[in-house]
Amino acid sequence: MKKSTLALAVAAALAGFGTVAHADTTLYGSARVSVDYDEYNSDYARGPNGGLIRLRAGTDAWDMYNNASRLGVRGEEDLGGGLSAIYQYEFGVDVTEGGNFNNNRPKWVGLKGSSWGSITAGTQWTPYYNVVGVGDIFNSSKVFDNTTYLGNSFGLRMDNSLIYTSPNWSGFSAQAMLVMNGSCGTSDPQTPSELCKTNPDNKLPGNLSDSVDLWNIAATYKNGPFFAGVTYMALEGDDFSDFITAPTYDGDQWGLAFGYNSGPFAVTLAYEDGDVNTLNFGKTQNFYLTGQYTFGNNIIRGSYGYSSPDDGQYIFADGTRLVQSDMNNFALGYQYNFSKRTRTWVEWKLNDVDSDLVGDRQVVSIGTRHDF
Repeated sequence: MKKSTLALAVAAALAGFGTVAHADTTLYGSARVSVDYDEYNSDYARGPNGGLIRLRAGTDAWDMYNNASRLGVRGEEDLGGGLSAIYQYEFGVDVTEGGNFNNNRPKWVGLKGSSWGSITAGTQWTPYYNVVGVGDIFNSSKVFDNTTYLGNSFGLRMDNSLIYTSPNWSGFSAQAMLVMNGSCGTSDPQTPSELCKTNPDNKLPGNLSDSVDLWNIAATYKNGPFFAGVTYMALEGDDFSDFITAPTYDGDQWGLAFGYNSGPFAVTLAYEDGDVNTLNFGKTQNFYLTGQYTFGNNIIRGSYGYSSPDDGQYIFADGTRLVQSDMNNFALGYQYNFSKRTRTWVEWKLNDVDSDLVGDRQVVSIGTRHDF
């Protein structure tokens, strides 16, 4: 079966076997699997009331791991007069343990104009990620996680989102996102334990506010090998001043990122600052530097990250003392490209930290990826 015919067949199935409009539709996917050795030392985790509960003295194990494999369709239909309908419908596919089609991969629909940009609605990559995510260069999903990227909690993909993307003005572009997550029943909306979700897959609770729950803006500039961007996002919930929460539901966070990619060399540098994350209680600053060198079919990568919370200690109402501290992150990787669509990799990451929230972690990932 030809690829275009198969794509239209899948699109028809997703539409419930209804009429499919003639449009440029592409079926695509990516299978990404690794064998990981994961050594993790963490004695405590946050409990339901903000305190700490003992989990384990440490774990180490080998595991078959799925690294965000996906299957999707995307396309565009020319509506005339410079207007187009655009869409994407992507599913996460767990090729190791099942659980397919049930996460917040991009699923959206919108309109694009030749002169005014586009408006899209659904589950989408955030403007925050489109700036700071320039450093997301490794294959293993365990490298660019919440310890190296503060936007990991609310700056990846957001459901219930509306995004405006500007045209490209000589390399400059801008995005704005609004997240409106509805409401759900609570008995005491002033208590963080009463936060609830309208759907288990929602990133945010459904009752943060009665209007916009989160908003995010970004501006970028791309010219040849150079990239620069700035972004800001804010949660519009209650401050819960009598409680310690992570994230801070009336908090904000901003980021800067720079990149250079010319010939075999690529370098990125990002900085984040804010409390819209779950790494620490209160505000955290984070630096992340990556480098990459390509020769033939080979790619060598490396990164260094450093995060630092404003406050090193919290004492809860029950007397529990929580210590959070600076963290150093290191990663190295090697990738071999068999073709443009098939690769293998070996990657290593180390979290070096002494904290009640996050323990030392070392990961070795040996994997393969095929795109179609």
